[in-house]
Amino acid sequence: MKMTLRTILGAAVITAASALSASAQSGIQNPMTQAVLGVYEEELRENPQDYNVLLSRADEYYRHSEYLKALEDVDKALLYAPASEEDVRMRAYVLRAGIYNETRRPQQALADLNSALAIDPESFSVIYQKANTEFTLGNYVEAKFGYMKLERLNPRNPVAFIGQARVAVKQNNLGTANEMLAKAVALDPNNAETYIRRASVRKMMGDHNGAVDDLILALSTDNKNEKAMNELLDYGNTNYPATASGLTNAITAAPDAGMFRYIRAVIAQAHYHYLAAIRDYQEILDKKIYQYHGIYASIAECNYALGNYQEALDNIDRALAMIKNNASHYVTKSMILRAMNNYEEAIKAGAMALAIDRSSNDALMEMALGYVGTGNYEEAANLLGEAALNDADDARYPMLRAWVMETYLGKESAAQLLYEKVAEMDNYFIDNPRSLKGFALLRLGRTEEATRWMEVILNTVTDYDGLINYYGACFYSQAGDTTRAMKCAEKSLDLGFANYHDWTEAHDGIVNVGTLRDDLRFLNMLHRHDSIFGKE
Repeated sequence: MKMTLRTILGAAVITAASALSASAQSGIQNPMTQAVLGVYEEELRENPQDYNVLLSRADEYYRHSEYLKALEDVDKALLYAPASEEDVRMRAYVLRAGIYNETRRPQQALADLNSALAIDPESFSVIYQKANTEFTLGNYVEAKFGYMKLERLNPRNPVAFIGQARVAVKQNNLGTANEMLAKAVALDPNNAETYIRRASVRKMMGDHNGAVDDLILALSTDNKNEKAMNELLDYGNTNYPATASGLTNAITAAPDAGMFRYIRAVIAQAHYHYLAAIRDYQEILDKKIYQYHGIYASIAECNYALGNYQEALDNIDRALAMIKNNASHYVTKSMILRAMNNYEEAIKAGAMALAIDRSSNDALMEMALGYVGTGNYEEAANLLGEAALNDADDARYPMLRAWVMETYLGKESAAQLLYEKVAEMDNYFIDNPRSLKGFALLRLGRTEEATRWMEVILNTVTDYDGLINYYGACFYSQAGDTTRAMKCAEKSLDLGFANYHDWTEAHDGIVNVGTLRDDLRFLNMLHRHDSIFGKE
């Protein structure tokens, strides 16, 4: 259970877009899927108009999110399938409607669903899909008609009532919405999906505490439900107070149920509330709920962020005593040792990580920064160059390499080329501060353009946990605008960004607040926020 929970949590933090892409790639690379597609390919070489094979292959493509390929096969299947093959054509219409909905073409999906219903007007699944499509289009009267028809066809299926509740919310009839939700849960109270669906409606209603409670109920019903886990972690990203409150209630009701305490700790850590995370991790260990090496590693990461380096080192060593071949633990150890100015040992820890996982760019970066600490700048630049080749979409590596070349090797022209590369990267949206585009523009002397980039982010992106304003403090600190940097720093601290290491010690590269650390106003500001760091 410990490993399963960790795996689910790890998977859940991936963005929806990344998860979709990964799913598609892993499906196509899967040997079994490749074998199945190979059989279909061979059959279609013999008979390119075999609509059953085309439809089966379209199903396979659809399952792996290859929507364009699936659409091409469905179109051909409908072209070749005779009108008398009603079952085949209906299946094709429904599949194509699914493709259209996935690719945000609901109007076309609706046309195909109407064609399917012309073949079988009483199909529960098609009526349901059509009602959902009408809802997406904002046709709430038609959607309600569809959900009510579902209720007549099967009055014991909760999806009919969930659908009616969604429409009621859109029609501002919250009483009816709550009534429909109660009916849905009463019909299927032991099904996690029921609570996930009710959570989605409660979210529409603005009842965020209720939505979080439902996701927790879903996990109580099925503790391996990845959909509920994804939704709960997403809530942690957008409404941390509601998520923490709901998990606290669940823990109060079942104090020895480690899963919710662990989830609360992971979410707290992800949002820089390290003290709260440590308390939950330590409680899990003290009560012997889990004895998982990853918990010690997480405590180490939290203590590192809080500037408690010896405690961090002790905990990462405990993790490594439990599992010797974990590359990420050695990366964490390398970070801690660097913070303690033990660069030689930090390099060794990074090398251990790299020996375990040759693809670890984090290990390369840690070794490089260790070499910076020892004065071996050429080797640092080489390792960062290797990391940049391994992952051309991550701006950290060329930025750090440019900094090493510019600051220590006197290779300003080479550094400028790397800054230009980062400034021209299009792998991130403009509102992602981790693109580091504005920082690169600063180094290129394009200050006005850089400032516009930062202002867009600060003015348009909701800062849930202080991270955005921390980047703002770093940016304006580097730009020489101390007043603006101070304002961003104070807002970040007020929002609870408790990474004491970043505030006080981080100095590698140019993404830091180093120029503020000699300002008494900044030091007083940190002191006023001692409680979030545990420094009181």
